[in-house]
Amino acid sequence: MLYAVFMSTQLPPFTTPERPVEEPELLQLGVMEDEPCLRADAARNRARLLDAAARLIAEHGAAGVTMEAVAAQACVGKGTVFRRFGDRTGLLTALLDHSERKFQAAFLGGPPPLGPGAPPVERLRAFGWALLRRFVDELDLQLAAESTPERRYAVPARQVQHAHVVMLLRLAVPDADCELLAHTLMAQLNPVLIHHLTKQRGMPLERLEAGWTDMVARVTCTEPPR
Repeated sequence: MLYAVFMSTQLPPFTTPERPVEEPELLQLGVMEDEPCLRADAARNRARLLDAAARLIAEHGAAGVTMEAVAAQACVGKGTVFRRFGDRTGLLTALLDHSERKFQAAFLGGPPPLGPGAPPVERLRAFGWALLRRFVDELDLQLAAESTPERRYAVPARQVQHAHVVMLLRLAVPDADCELLAHTLMAQLNPVLIHHLTKQRGMPLERLEAGWTDMVARVTCTEPPR
């Protein structure tokens, strides 16, 4: 997996403006097996399998994704899928890792306003918009991988996202309790809540994006973009 480095110790709630705030760095964590040295054809096969699985989820939902269906969609033998991912759980985990990898690369090192180079409030707005769109696009997969309550806040990807929001808040509102404030903001970006609002309440994505924009403006005491 590709995760950013975040502070493992308790972050102090208040930060003085003089204290430097550094952007997290990308780091390889987790079990990567032989991925860094995959042959070119194996890497292409893996990417094709992940793309095929993503298409199946978009068309039929996560429940409709089987190893056989992915093999057929990618025009490879079923054994290729099992050798690459082990089982269905391994395939779904790889899909989430693939998505998270691209998202982290975008907000940690991509172009502004999501990546470095824009003011912190603009980056905070862009982060929420991007995560909302990502979760809506892969909502079924996100719900299938939703952690139990006791693990929900310990998932590395969630911790990285929270640490990133804390960093942006410390730049924008250094006198606030940014660690707790980040939890408040991130609650609006929860896949379960997004499912409830979009699927059960019928709210359009545009309303969720506008709500995030309004929340960021109120928290940072800034004017929302016109």
